[in-house]
Amino acid sequence: MRKASIRRTCAALAAVTSLALAATACGGTTKEDVKNESGAAASAGKADPDAATKKGLTIGFLPKQVNNPYFTTADKGGEKAVEELGSTYKEVGPSSATDTAGQVSYVNTLTQQQVDAMAVSAQDPGALCTALKQAMRNGIKVVTYDSDTTPDCRNAFVSQAGGEDLGRTEVQLLAEQIDYKGEIAILSAAQTATNQNAWIEFMKDELKDPRYEDMKLVEVAYGNDDAQQSFQQTQGLLQEYPNLKGIISPTTVGIKAAAQYLSGSKYKGKVKLTGLGTPNDMRKYVKNGTVEAFELWDPAKLGELAARTAVALSSGQITGKEGETFKAGAMGEYTIGKDGVINLGKPTVFNAGNIDQFDF
Repeated sequence: MRKASIRRTCAALAAVTSLALAATACGGTTKEDVKNESGAAASAGKADPDAATKKGLTIGFLPKQVNNPYFTTADKGGEKAVEELGSTYKEVGPSSATDTAGQVSYVNTLTQQQVDAMAVSAQDPGALCTALKQAMRNGIKVVTYDSDTTPDCRNAFVSQAGGEDLGRTEVQLLAEQIDYKGEIAILSAAQTATNQNAWIEFMKDELKDPRYEDMKLVEVAYGNDDAQQSFQQTQGLLQEYPNLKGIISPTTVGIKAAAQYLSGSKYKGKVKLTGLGTPNDMRKYVKNGTVEAFELWDPAKLGELAARTAVALSSGQITGKEGETFKAGAMGEYTIGKDGVINLGKPTVFNAGNIDQFDF
């Protein structure tokens, strides 16, 4: 039953992706039109780390979902940084984390509005790529944050932390809680989410280590970053796998929904839950014994770094090439890695001993 449902979901996503690619053909007068009329060509140019930070820029933020508490926190960090740097912040985005066609439309809107740079958390890398390339041809700097596209579709990607660190540490956290024995499941966001998929691959690779020989991954379920769907998926996993010992949910919506279900069920304290969550969402579940430990980075810092990267690109201080460095205010100096990736830093593990020290 669950496999048939997954096949239907895949077919629907394929249709949405096709629609999204078609939507990128729409457009109006853009910066590229103006530049082409004068014979000028868009060029990344050379980085000048000593260049002055430009003011009066317009930086657009496009999260996966505008009413998602995680992105609200992240984007407020971006807004604060943009305003501190003397530029204008604007946010657009879909209300659903699976509205890929809508997200493409918002990329086109920001392009038509001639923003100087946009920071995008990609729902679907393939569907967004054409629209993002168009934006770059129009002289707009493109930063992805939280969830990436392919490197040729943006100037830089601000990653929450090393993908390998995240994937492996979540398996390690759960393994310690279940004594390295039993069936486990993963409750992810959307099947097309690049960050989730990358972390899951590292989780699967970590599970190949002999020390996990008594642990078995029985299913990867998808809640589409929707609270109700994630709640129902948790319920479904426990019904289908009565011997399940633990769940990893690398999504803030998913882990909160799973904790909500577990806390009111007979599985509370018996089925372990970890993943990525915010302290404010998870505090009560840690204190009531539903969750022992989970991890996350500071999403406000992620948004801030995305904003500072966008301004640095627009100012010509960086181009997104490996090895370039730039100063991100009080956050310090960052170096651009392979394929234009900038890592925010290592995640923090939250538990009963430290969770009250954090407020986000």
